Amino acid sequence: MDRIAGRFARVEPRRRIRHLVLGLLADLPRKNCWTIAEWAGEATPDAMQHLLSRAKWDADAVRDDLRDYVVEHLHDDQAVLVVDETGDVKKGIHTVGVQRQYTGTAGRIENAQVAVYLAYAGQHGHAALDRELYIPRSWTDQPDRCQAGGLYPDTAFVTKPELAARMITRFLDSGHRAPWVAGDEVYGGNPTLRAALEDRATGYVLAVARTHEVITGAGKFRADILAKKLPNRAWQKLSAGAGAKGHRFYDWAHIDLPSIAPGHRHLLIRRNRTTGELAYYRCYSPESVPLTALVRVAGSRWRVEETFQSGKGLAGLDEHQLRRYTSWSRWVTLAMLAHAFLAVVRADEHRLRPGPDDLIPLTCNEIQRLFIPLVARPVHEAGHWLRWSHWRRRHQARSQASHYRRQAATQA
Repeated sequence: MDRIAGRFARVEPRRRIRHLVLGLLADLPRKNCWTIAEWAGEATPDAMQHLLSRAKWDADAVRDDLRDYVVEHLHDDQAVLVVDETGDVKKGIHTVGVQRQYTGTAGRIENAQVAVYLAYAGQHGHAALDRELYIPRSWTDQPDRCQAGGLYPDTAFVTKPELAARMITRFLDSGHRAPWVAGDEVYGGNPTLRAALEDRATGYVLAVARTHEVITGAGKFRADILAKKLPNRAWQKLSAGAGAKGHRFYDWAHIDLPSIAPGHRHLLIRRNRTTGELAYYRCYSPESVPLTALVRVAGSRWRVEETFQSGKGLAGLDEHQLRRYTSWSRWVTLAMLAHAFLAVVRADEHRLRPGPDDLIPLTCNEIQRLFIPLVARPVHEAGHWLRWSHWRRRHQARSQASHYRRQAATQA
């Protein structure tokens, strides 16, 4: 909190930001301005809501502090930047960026809000360090709707790969370095993103569809056609990294792709040793690297899924109940900061206090369970909880009466 304190001109928002981040780390059944304000000892949620919506502070500046914090504590010379999107299912049509669209969170098309994230994955840990909200054409084609959602009326449509390129550029322009980028088919199939990474001499291992076409010395072929032409000796059994149940072994093969441009390009193919299912990746590296390096980067892509799961489960990344863009960007930035704190503490504990052999190392989940009760648990008298019960019931009574009035007016 000392790191970001300078982003707030007054002591009140500095103190309240601390309470909000601690509330995001607390073991609350739901995390929103109401529950966190009650937990923190506030009389009403008004101040927390003001902090997220109208108070003067720059969420992008706090994001920059978060990025520096993550890289400083999880630094790895062979770190991988992983880009991916996640969706939050929403009701109604007024939440900024919401529309019916596919989201992997639900596994189907839902009324959802989708954001693209950039995660930093190294040997010491992983955490999200940047975010961009995906604004569909159904919003950018309606200036009034954009303005109502807290966006500029002339907001232009930007694709997910373009959002990814924007975040990667921000990271590299800040002076930090990561030699690799990984992502799924949404990003691997975009030639503009691949070209932008090559211009920055940044290696990548990006998934592509089986129908993706590549140019070889023998001509242009689909990825799945090339895979069928590979002899048995071309495949190697290699681990894509350790998972919850041990190393994830697959068969791997790669095909060199000729190019007159500097650097080395490959088509990487992964085969499931049980089902035979194939996956394909476009790869680039400024210098020649062994197959094991490409496999390591491909395996790092799953770290962003762990980041999403942990960020949502432990820090309330997806629990915001906010309609406007400013409030959304502030909430997710603080949730990312809360999760990054857990990731950094975990990395420090593993490095400084590895523990006995009969215990697994501390996890982010276990650190969260210990931190609030042992370090920062607020204690309030009974009157505080009773006053909040009274406030909630009064607010709900007003909402109920307002609903009945609107219903009666509609029927009339």
